[in-house]
Amino acid sequence: MHGGYFMDIWHVHGGSRLEGSCRVQGSKNASLPILAATILTPQRCELLRVPRLTDVDAALRILRRLGCRACRRDGTVAVDSAALSCCAVPHELMAEMRSSVIFMGALLARCGEARLSLPGGCKLGKRPIDLHLAALRKLGAEIEEEGGELHCRAGQLRGAEIELGFPSVGATENAMLAACGAKGETVIRGAAREPEIVALQDFLRAMGAGIEGAGSGVIRIRGFQPRGLVRFRVPADRIAAATFACAAAGCGGDVELLGLEAQEISALLHFLNAAGCDIINDKHALRIRAQGRLLPVGPVVTAPYPGFPTDAQPLLMAAMLRARGRTLIRETIFEQRFRQVPELCRLGAQIRVDGRTAEILGVERLRGAALQATDLRGGAAMILAALAAEGESVVLDEGHVRRGYEELDRSLESLGARIVLEH
Repeated sequence: MHGGYFMDIWHVHGGSRLEGSCRVQGSKNASLPILAATILTPQRCELLRVPRLTDVDAALRILRRLGCRACRRDGTVAVDSAALSCCAVPHELMAEMRSSVIFMGALLARCGEARLSLPGGCKLGKRPIDLHLAALRKLGAEIEEEGGELHCRAGQLRGAEIELGFPSVGATENAMLAACGAKGETVIRGAAREPEIVALQDFLRAMGAGIEGAGSGVIRIRGFQPRGLVRFRVPADRIAAATFACAAAGCGGDVELLGLEAQEISALLHFLNAAGCDIINDKHALRIRAQGRLLPVGPVVTAPYPGFPTDAQPLLMAAMLRARGRTLIRETIFEQRFRQVPELCRLGAQIRVDGRTAEILGVERLRGAALQATDLRGGAAMILAALAAEGESVVLDEGHVRRGYEELDRSLESLGARIVLEH
């Protein structure tokens, strides 16, 4: 089991074209830091379009453990942090998801103290939180590390110049949250530029923070004047959108994705277009048409935003398994991001991995097989590859895919896929 979840079994009958329209879910990677941000001040927040994900459920459990009231009604999550009574996140909740570390900056800003353990999440290799800790120390936090436990304290956080040696999304978010409780101006240089950083800035502004620069490499935070009730709509999930785009490309079809900013996945769309897909971009809608086997592309090199996202790398790999030639993908972010490769080869894919480079030699056909999901995006890639294979595949999954996708089976089924999820 994974994080206390029972085994999911995905039954996939491949060979169907995908056609129709699909509304993209709210963003997982925007929702999680925004949920952490709700504890910055004792006020009520209503968040619209929060996706139903096991990672979101874990964040809500953390909020409740801290003393907040947090409930969901349909697509809206309401959080009231007035009764926050605790600054410690227990190990069993931290272990459920990587993003739990984001509560560190918010708790420091609100309480002047945070106790938590090193986070869990997918095993994609080393993901140290050194940059997070260095940023918080710049703001005046004292942090003790012992046996995987972190104890952070700050009498009064002070604005500071923070230089990130790498544009870490999590470190940028933690610094933004902590800086909301600091006296004076904070400047974050080398900040991550992902759309989720912009969404967090928009939410913090709605709460009363003086903050600007998100989306560029320099973010400035000046003061925080709490407001009353905050209502905020979570933006679309660009990686979920990338998943459906790659599904259409790999299976063939005509799929319209609704409710997203196509610019946010432009790096992926560039390669899908080069592979022979028609990309039709309308305001808040994106149409992907694909016919027959794709053309090879590459080299594809993962990089921080606005580069090609590491989260989309397994998805594009799945789409290119039947291309007419050789595709090269180089992974620069996570050293274990090719864990899906041996499983994809069970379908008949031909993939060679040399260090951080994968060479995909397109095959004419894939055949159904039994697969084991390795992580969130790797598991999604296996489902996409199984959709493009002949016959039936079974993907065994210890809860990885539902960490990041809301009713993926139903969304794919609405496009014509033959897929059944057994819990």
